[in-house]
Amino acid sequence: MLIRPETSVVAVIDVQERLIAAMNDAPLIVRNIIRLAEAAKLLGVRRVVTEQYPKGLGKTPPELAHHLPEPESKMRFSCCGTPGFDRAVEGMDCVVLAGFETHVCVLQTAIDLLSKGHNVLIVLDAITSIRRIDHKTAIRRMESSGAIVTTTESVLFEWCASAEHPRFQEIRQLILSE
Repeated sequence: MLIRPETSVVAVIDVQERLIAAMNDAPLIVRNIIRLAEAAKLLGVRRVVTEQYPKGLGKTPPELAHHLPEPESKMRFSCCGTPGFDRAVEGMDCVVLAGFETHVCVLQTAIDLLSKGHNVLIVLDAITSIRRIDHKTAIRRMESSGAIVTTTESVLFEWCASAEHPRFQEIRQLILSE
């Protein structure tokens, strides 16, 4: 199965100011999440962003928020059940997941989405946890549950499908940017 812009949604989960410093490989992960968000915006891919208890964990950083709609605040670890999130994924074949933490909110969201019949793509270079063992274990669990593991670059090229896509050069520049 290849993903298409018109049938997919990008969910950016809980990338918040007070969490970033504690996360493994945070600068790389956040940069890849920004790439996903920018590409989704360029290609007309539906986007949704959540914030877990923003009063305590802070807001989405401005450099990422700039490319996303208003965040959906939540207290549940899974994004499913949050009204704005549920509306965003409704009718979409593929849900592309990025964000924090792999073994908590990303995992529980993935499992819930799979149980509802969605194809779930886990963007490996756009998710992280504080502890590597939690991150690695959650990836194995999501994959064994039916989620597809992929990378930022792979998602962007799948959305374009061809070097003849009218936005291909812009997407290519996102991939090449450091």
